[in-house]
Amino acid sequence: MATVTSPLPTAARPGARRSPSSSGGSGHRPRGGRVLNYVLLGLLFVVLLFPVYYGFVGSFMSPSDINTFPPHLWPLGGFVAENYANALEVIPLARQYLNSAAVAVLVVLGQLVTSVLAAYALVFLRLRGRRFWFALLLSTMMIPWEAIIIPNYLAMAELGLINTIAALALPYLAAGFGVFLLRQAFLTFPMELRDAARVDGVSTFGFLWRILVPLTRPTIAALGVWSFLSAWNMYFWPLLITQAPENQTIQIGIAQLQSVDANDPGMVLAGVVLALLPTLALVLFGQRFIVRGLTAGSGR
Repeated sequence: MATVTSPLPTAARPGARRSPSSSGGSGHRPRGGRVLNYVLLGLLFVVLLFPVYYGFVGSFMSPSDINTFPPHLWPLGGFVAENYANALEVIPLARQYLNSAAVAVLVVLGQLVTSVLAAYALVFLRLRGRRFWFALLLSTMMIPWEAIIIPNYLAMAELGLINTIAALALPYLAAGFGVFLLRQAFLTFPMELRDAARVDGVSTFGFLWRILVPLTRPTIAALGVWSFLSAWNMYFWPLLITQAPENQTIQIGIAQLQSVDANDPGMVLAGVVLALLPTLALVLFGQRFIVRGLTAGSGR
């Protein structure tokens, strides 16, 4: 007599797909929690973006629109494009803009060259006391700028560089942070890579410029963005080392713009927007390089 076996329940069958209701929902985040996260992120985004928005909008406002209480969030009296023209006429803002660009480019080039060479020497060259020299370079990051500003000023005065573009850039042509960042990136490459390049007849500088530099472009780009932003936003050193308005930078020009005509905040905001554009463009277009570059070699 044949025995009749009852079929297995659906949940017990091999390979049977479980219904969403039977999973208990333990692996899914509740929809209410996701909505709350989006709301908090949206509020934080508005708070962070509002100063930038008001700076751009306020640069087209008339004094009557800005000085009202509560202040207008839109130029109800019409767009005043003359704020930008007035900002460029009151002080030599265009010349100061070019000065800031020149100083930033010089600082970026100087820090990239010195950091690449120093990092290469600390990683791939057989130097005695490499750890000591590296620790010495890192210690320069712990010295406050106020402690060395007087020696730097005296050195620039001794060289006859006061009130020049060279004096603005010279103390910043090397940075311990850049050496540290590129050293960590170079440590991710095995020494066998250099040995193989030597076997193929590649020189030391050929290995550096043809192999290492192309492979570490994200880190180099991140260092370039960081150096540019630091040089562009300098205030105290340009204020100390330069006296003539045509030799000063855009940050000093904005402060002068506010003191010259404090009754026209729209014109001051126009100068602020002009100074903000390069940094905003760098952050927007160089963000992926900053993230990739600063996280490279983090595991070493």
